[in-house]
Amino acid sequence: MLQYITNTSCQHSVAEQVKAVLEGGCRWIQIRMKDASDEEIRKVYEEIKPMCAEKEAFIVINDRVHLAKELEASGVHLGKTDMLPSKARLELGPSAIIGVTANTFDDILAVRGLDIDYIGIGPFEFTETKKNLAPKLGIEGIKELCRRMDDNGIEIARVAVGGIKSDDIEALIEAGVNGVAVSGAIAFADDMAEATRRILAKFKV
Repeated sequence: MLQYITNTSCQHSVAEQVKAVLEGGCRWIQIRMKDASDEEIRKVYEEIKPMCAEKEAFIVINDRVHLAKELEASGVHLGKTDMLPSKARLELGPSAIIGVTANTFDDILAVRGLDIDYIGIGPFEFTETKKNLAPKLGIEGIKELCRRMDDNGIEIARVAVGGIKSDDIEALIEAGVNGVAVSGAIAFADDMAEATRRILAKFKV
């Protein structure tokens, strides 16, 4: 399971990034444009919507629940300071994908009883994609959180995020994650489609 997080720092437009990762086989896009206006995000969404529909790919929007509802996106990803997941569920309905961010086991315990679809666990390593970065977890930190989720019967899907490269995938799968969310390792690759393929291939080994 690969989620591609759009990157506003690379030389390619968001639409170009999405086209490339779809070509590489990714079927889950997160529009993350923290400093953009709602109107800018609307334009990007309308540009990538036909591409994603053709490939049957999901689009989730970072943070902005009102836009996800207005644009009929597949769902949202919520940081710890964004709208409460329970409120987002009421806003978006039962079929929406709702993901949340967690850096500690207390973060996970806080959402374990909520109607959410996945937990983005991270950051795995340092990443320039995100400002105000929480302490990095590394492979041992991710493994420990997954173990504690298992021990406590928490069966919410786990998606590792933050500075993940292709060579990290096998170790993260062994640590207990169900998927990864990647940005820079694809956005700054010479061939984004091929970088996407390489990451997806790691899940099939």
